[in-house]
Amino acid sequence: MRPIECTNLKRILVTRTDRIGDVVLSTPVFQAVKERYPESHLAALVLKETEAVVRGNPSLNQVIVYDKKGHEKSWWRSFLFGVRLRKENFDIVIHLHPTNRVHFISWLANIPVRIGYRRKNHYLLTHVIEEKKWEGRKHEAEYNFDLLALIDVSKPEELELYFPLQDKDRELLMNVLPSGFNGNHYVVFHPSASCISKRWSPERLANVADRLVQNYGVRAVIVGEGAGTLHAAQMQKFMRKEALNLGGKLNLGMLAWLLKGARLLISNDSGPVHVASAVGTPVISIFGRNQPGLGTTRWRPISPNSSFLQKDVGCIECLAHNCQIDFKCLKDLQVEEVLEEAKRYEPFLV
Repeated sequence: MRPIECTNLKRILVTRTDRIGDVVLSTPVFQAVKERYPESHLAALVLKETEAVVRGNPSLNQVIVYDKKGHEKSWWRSFLFGVRLRKENFDIVIHLHPTNRVHFISWLANIPVRIGYRRKNHYLLTHVIEEKKWEGRKHEAEYNFDLLALIDVSKPEELELYFPLQDKDRELLMNVLPSGFNGNHYVVFHPSASCISKRWSPERLANVADRLVQNYGVRAVIVGEGAGTLHAAQMQKFMRKEALNLGGKLNLGMLAWLLKGARLLISNDSGPVHVASAVGTPVISIFGRNQPGLGTTRWRPISPNSSFLQKDVGCIECLAHNCQIDFKCLKDLQVEEVLEEAKRYEPFLV
C-alpha cells in the first residue's frame, strides 16, 4: 500500500451511508479533518434519510445526497451518479462504512485515493485496512479514526458530536405541538429500535413513564418513525397517565429540537440516543444484545450526561431476532432498575 501524499489533499470526500446514529457518531471526523486540512474543500456523502445530520455542519463545505432508496435505487442510476461525481474532482475519499455501491461509485468517479475497509468489493479501493469493529474494543466514533490515520488525522482527546439545528425545523415542531404544551418540562421516550433484540417491553417503558410523570410532574412525550410509530402507539396504550404521542409526526430536524428541549431521553439503543447526545440532552440508553461489536463498548451514548443499562445473561453469541432464550437480556431488566437510574438525573427532572 503506497503512502498517501497528504500535501495534495485539496478536495476531500467522506462517505457514511448507513443509519442516523452512525452518521451522528461520524461527525467528529468532519471537525478533525477540517482542523488538519483547513484550506481543503470537505464534502460528506450521505443517504437522503440522514441529510439533516450533516446539512449545516460548519466543518463541511458540501453535502452530497445519495438517494439509494429512491432516485438512485437501481444500479444504472448509481452508475450515472458515480459518473456525475467525476465532475467534483475529489482527490481522496474516505469510506467510513463499507458498501459495494459506495466503493463502486467512488471508483467510477475516478477519485485517485480511495480509503476503506477490507470488506465488500474492496478491490476497487486503493488503500484498505482490516475492519475489527466486530471485536468491540472501542467506541464506533473512535473506530472511524483508524482510517483517518492514513492521512495523518489524529483522534481528538474528546469526541464531540454535532447536529445542526435549523430554525425551519423548530417552526415545524411548534406547529405540531398542542396548544398549552409545557415546552421546558418533559421527558422523551423512544420505544423503538431496528431489531426486536434491541427493544425493551413497551409496557414496562410505559410504566417507567407513568412513574416519572407521577414523581416529578413531567410530561411524557413518545416518539417513533416508520415502524416505530407502531411501537409508540403500543407504549401509549399501556400508559395510565396522559402522554403526547408524536410518532410519525416529526422529521429528523424536528426530533433534534424536541430532544434539545427535553429534560431526559429514555430510549432503546437507536439513533435518537446519539442525536440527543449531540444536542446536549441527558440520555438513558437501554441495551439488550451483549456481545463484542454489538454492545455498550461500541454503541453507548458518549455525551457527559448519559448512561446505559444492560443485563449480562451469559450469551456467548447473540442470535438477534433468532434468540433461543426469549430475549432474556431484555426481560431481565426491571422497571425499578430504570427508575433507579433515572434518579441520577433528578437535577434535570425537578
